[in-house]
Amino acid sequence: MPDAPKLFQPLTLRGIETRNRIVISPMCQYSAHDGHLEDWHLVHLGRFAIGGAGIVFTEATAVQKGGRITHGCPGLWSDTQIPGHTRVAQFALRNGAIPAIQLGHAGRKAGMQRPWFGNGPLGEADFARGDMPWTPVGASAIPVAEGWPVPHELTMAEIGDLIADFVSATQRAREAGYRIVEIHGAHGYLVHSFLSPLSNRRTDAYGGDLNGRMRLALEIAEAVRAAWPEELPLFFRTSAVDGSAEGWSLDDTVVLARALKAIGVDVMDCSSGGIAGPATAAGGQKRQPGFQVPYADRVRREVGMTTMAVGLITHPEQAEGILAEGSADLVAIAREALADPMWALNAARALGHDTTFSTWPEQSGWWLAGREKTSKFYKPRTR
Repeated sequence: MPDAPKLFQPLTLRGIETRNRIVISPMCQYSAHDGHLEDWHLVHLGRFAIGGAGIVFTEATAVQKGGRITHGCPGLWSDTQIPGHTRVAQFALRNGAIPAIQLGHAGRKAGMQRPWFGNGPLGEADFARGDMPWTPVGASAIPVAEGWPVPHELTMAEIGDLIADFVSATQRAREAGYRIVEIHGAHGYLVHSFLSPLSNRRTDAYGGDLNGRMRLALEIAEAVRAAWPEELPLFFRTSAVDGSAEGWSLDDTVVLARALKAIGVDVMDCSSGGIAGPATAAGGQKRQPGFQVPYADRVRREVGMTTMAVGLITHPEQAEGILAEGSADLVAIAREALADPMWALNAARALGHDTTFSTWPEQSGWWLAGREKTSKFYKPRTR
């Protein structure tokens, strides 16, 4: 469709083609039980596939039981967890979306409170609910912030086990039917804690200079790429900046992106922040529409790598502008999709790409088309 808005032009990534450039970003629901997806996740994610998104990501999924952000976070450390993921992946595929999963380990942020209980380290009230603590792990024995537990510094043998568990989770993701895997290397979680000099004070091969601090991320990416089918794409989510002069920088991100691309990572998903405290945005950074787009833009231009922009992208015209200007190849929607699960289909109408509900699911499109024809009171949704 050469005349279609850029937002609605397909994108080929290895052996898959997306129906548009709209991605539903991973959004933690904190509603899994012992790492297993439930009906909530099927309905939560399924509505975005029905809503027309091109790629739908399952939330951050732990490769080890101790790698969950909270007791309510999902995992793929066990074969018993595959069926729940299969339901989600198959439903997305049947409704035209590419099912994707983000694999990670929460590191020193593991075992914290669900956000509605405080979003901090576990306390007595959480213990009373049955959410008991475990010892988190990290690049170094440095807590997230004052009052947080001191993590256990991973040994070389434990790092080897971690990489093997990423591979096992990747194989389970394939068995479940996902078509995209993303390695979570952002937001202060384990991989990011190795990258950032603020949290990595190691003196062995996984610390020290930039090459040492990147080693874990690159070894995980290389192992996952080898375990993931050649015809399927691999993403990497990065915190492009820590927001501190002493921390991880955008220059570092460019170096990392080049190395990841050489390994076979296909898309750099550019977020920011999270190295200290529960928040994700970089300290001192003003949150405003598209505030993280420049990170995706620089990686795309300097590395020649496909990128995804995320962060306060809320309006169709804004998303279209990001793509049309060449700042990114994909745009990720998160909280706006919670408010409007049909965001992609409504965006098509707003941009004049589909004014007849022809791209809507048959079960609802004919109802809405009929209403528009017969009701003088109905006005098309605009933004």
